[in-house]
Amino acid sequence: MQRILKAHLIVFFVLSQLAGIGSPSRAYAESSEREGITKFLQELFEDRTKLLLDHNKALIEDHYLRDNPYSRHALSHEMERAEYIQVWAKERRAKFVNAESSIRIVRLKVEGETAKVSLVQSLKLGYEYIDKYPGHHDFGIGTRHAIKLHKHNNVWYLEREWYLDPLEENPKLIQKCDLNFIPVKTPMHPKENSKYNRLRAVEYANKYAGSAWGAGNKHRYNPKYKDYNSQGGDCTNFSSQVIGDEEGGGLRMRGSWRYYYKNGGTGSWVRTDSFKSFLVHSGYGTVVAHGDFAKIVKFANHVQQDESQLHKLQAGDLVAYEIKGDIDHFSIIVGFDQSGYPLVNSHTADRFQVPFDLGWDKYTKYQIIHIRD
Repeated sequence: MQRILKAHLIVFFVLSQLAGIGSPSRAYAESSEREGITKFLQELFEDRTKLLLDHNKALIEDHYLRDNPYSRHALSHEMERAEYIQVWAKERRAKFVNAESSIRIVRLKVEGETAKVSLVQSLKLGYEYIDKYPGHHDFGIGTRHAIKLHKHNNVWYLEREWYLDPLEENPKLIQKCDLNFIPVKTPMHPKENSKYNRLRAVEYANKYAGSAWGAGNKHRYNPKYKDYNSQGGDCTNFSSQVIGDEEGGGLRMRGSWRYYYKNGGTGSWVRTDSFKSFLVHSGYGTVVAHGDFAKIVKFANHVQQDESQLHKLQAGDLVAYEIKGDIDHFSIIVGFDQSGYPLVNSHTADRFQVPFDLGWDKYTKYQIIHIRD
């Protein structure tokens, strides 16, 4: 569970850095200083968004302290994530054509030449396929950032930054594959007397996808449920909500899979491996495909499947991400782009209609879990 442990450590680090921020009434510096910091942060994130389309270090390097190792590390991280999405697009025969970003500052405290900031970024990215039409698709990613700034010669610079980045994998490890998804044209309709309402599950996943661009509910999680981001991740809690909330898929809580609204979720509700085990053993779900990216592409296209046991990749099903034998993450299939690429929503980090493998590498195994309806 490396990613979950990593997320837990990051969140712990973030909270320790932000512990001194204080209440909102004391959190802001004087108006002129606050405006200067806000302007710097807006420029920083705008330039980093441009970097995703134009992998040019000159776009962002002036925002960092060249003689500070933490600042240099933060700069290198942004360069590598930009390279990752460019390599991913190349391998998928696509190109990114637009990128937009907005930030919301949650807390800000200034102490002399130092400022500590907590903010949320909503990022919109759009791609088009190079050799086929139609092919344009926009998707959203949301991230929570803890940032330490330093003023030098009356100019603000980024000194340190912590955030759980869904695009942080090594660009050299993206799996190569002959990509040829079959476009999905069949509209999704709820079955009569179905125990699982796929349409409502997808609507729930889109509404409560958090800070990601495109999400509803004013970019807020469902307040009925506890946010587990500070306890290792909220992805499984969110997946349980999608299939089990009465506003969502509507599956009845049973056995070990329950949410107590005053106390939180059980292990099967919030923990990846326990959730997967419950789905399979309860009969609510069944694993219909398991393997690397290439195997999932074949499955999605009905290649080498027994016609008597043919399962379609459907919106409302789940994707479990397996690292070294452990389930590390869950997402919900919410649809397909114009060329048939499966799209997912999730929490930690927040994703809205993102290609299901974006942010993962060739060592990732995927389990497609069909929810029985």
